[in-house]
Amino acid sequence: MPLVRADRLTRISAALLQAAGASEEEADAVASGCVNANLAGHDSHGVIAVPTYIDRIKAGHIVPGAKWSIVQESPTTTVIDGHWGFGFHVNAKAMALTIEKAKTANVAACTVFRQSHVGRLAAYPLMAMREGMIGIATADSGRSPKHVAPFGGKEARLGTNPISIAVPSDLDTPFYLDMATSAVAAGKIQLAVARGEEIPTGWIIDADGRHTTDPTQYRKGGALLPLGGTEGYKGSGLAAMVEVLCGLLTGLGFGVEPTGRHNDGCFMAVFNVAAFRPLKEFKREVAEFAHYLKSTPPSEGSKGVYYPGEIEGLREQQRLRDGIEVEDATWDKLRTLTREYRLDTVLGLA
Repeated sequence: MPLVRADRLTRISAALLQAAGASEEEADAVASGCVNANLAGHDSHGVIAVPTYIDRIKAGHIVPGAKWSIVQESPTTTVIDGHWGFGFHVNAKAMALTIEKAKTANVAACTVFRQSHVGRLAAYPLMAMREGMIGIATADSGRSPKHVAPFGGKEARLGTNPISIAVPSDLDTPFYLDMATSAVAAGKIQLAVARGEEIPTGWIIDADGRHTTDPTQYRKGGALLPLGGTEGYKGSGLAAMVEVLCGLLTGLGFGVEPTGRHNDGCFMAVFNVAAFRPLKEFKREVAEFAHYLKSTPPSEGSKGVYYPGEIEGLREQQRLRDGIEVEDATWDKLRTLTREYRLDTVLGLA
């Protein structure tokens, strides 16, 4: 697998997206979002997705240049129609607006619908964190094809339905949660297929409802399992609540609409820490809490305790220094696209 520096990977991805019809602003948002996911170690949401986004542009499922609009709003709430624009771009604008409202009202929330894949969900709460606020985001895929079987079932009826929360702190790397409510993100199955790897038992079931370590069974009628293993009703319950916030509250509905068009719905909220207690004190105490967790004596075979978001922060430092490993199958797809758009020479991939 080639090692590619983050800035080069961003430049390649942005150039391809622009060639496919995205504006410079949209292309930069998507490319940066994907590469930031790679940097954090979430390769399932990284540049592996760029060829898929370009396919969706060609199919008309993503509309470059779409103008998002506010359907209704109050001083503390906003409902946003993305008009099938890039989720990375629309959702970032929605979070920025919600942050601005929270600066005045202390608490604000929004829903977003009719947008493409929003990428790594943590990107949006982290925006609030940088402004001294607590950010929360949840997402689902509307009536797009589903990936996760409800606990006890063998047919996919839920999305991976992630949840992310970020809080400001005095730590060197951010304190945040970013998790799917499924056992694993769907992109990690795609990643395992691309790398020719087996997956752990408990990630997916095949079309007959049997546990399997073969990732190719997922595309043959299989389904992801909910988070929790034998206690998977917890992940299934979380996923159902995300579906309500992001599918029903947005008006996208539930079930599957047959065109297969990916349609992310999001619910996001922002809380101004200073409305509850002095920000400086809060940030210091979050850092102290993180160090308290880390001081826990390790269990047998453990390398010790990491606070939420710490591993991603450490991995980002390492990958910024050493480069990002890109699986051969993804690199080949990117190179093929550069030839298709006659960018291979310009981008140094001839």
